[in-house]
Amino acid sequence: MGLDAKATALSNSQMQRRLEQIVAHPIGGPTILTVANVITLIRIFISPIFLFIYLEHTALGISEIVLPYVLLVFLVALETSDALDGYLARKFDQVTDLGKVLDPMADSISRISIFLAFTQPPVSLPLVIVFLFIYRDSVISTLRTVCALRGFALAARSSGKVKSVIQAMGAITVTILLIPHSLGLISTATLKMTSMWIVLTAAAYALYSGAEYLYANFYFVRRAILRKRKWARRPWRLGS
Repeated sequence: MGLDAKATALSNSQMQRRLEQIVAHPIGGPTILTVANVITLIRIFISPIFLFIYLEHTALGISEIVLPYVLLVFLVALETSDALDGYLARKFDQVTDLGKVLDPMADSISRISIFLAFTQPPVSLPLVIVFLFIYRDSVISTLRTVCALRGFALAARSSGKVKSVIQAMGAITVTILLIPHSLGLISTATLKMTSMWIVLTAAAYALYSGAEYLYANFYFVRRAILRKRKWARRPWRLGS
């Protein structure tokens, strides 16, 4: 066997061992395609289903009385998957840079899908409130992506986790309010006003958590955005 053939065989062998090292893991290991990340990806793709059910429940044969219960089941499934992927990532040491980017993205997509659905009757949230969520998440997600491309991932802050809990509780509360509304126990005006204040409170805290996130990671964000200035040295000129 020639030297080139031996080198090729050695290279292939090393690559195969590397692939085995990446793939062989209990439920994820060093690979980015961990169980936690797969759950997060699934959550990203199924999140718009809430909006579809809310808007098209009549076409799907779901009555106004049954609708809140269907939405609650879907909400609980989303929130359970959110808690589950984080639990698995920590328990099996599967916290990855990809997961740090995907998890907030999944939260943003799921919550914005829910609140966008609520801009339609009977809840009829003001669209400007949902814009606050979109504005906050777009800024933070862009900065987080830029930092990731520069080689360092920005981890979530505790204020961001509190924000997620507040948004989840707000979505669940508004959905629960649909039950007495469907039974005629509260008026549409009461549903609209109560829902607006609940979601507005969640939006206000979301803006606060975004500002706190930027302040806490200001050093990393500054390094990601600003390039190091290179000063050109001017040669000394000797007098003639």
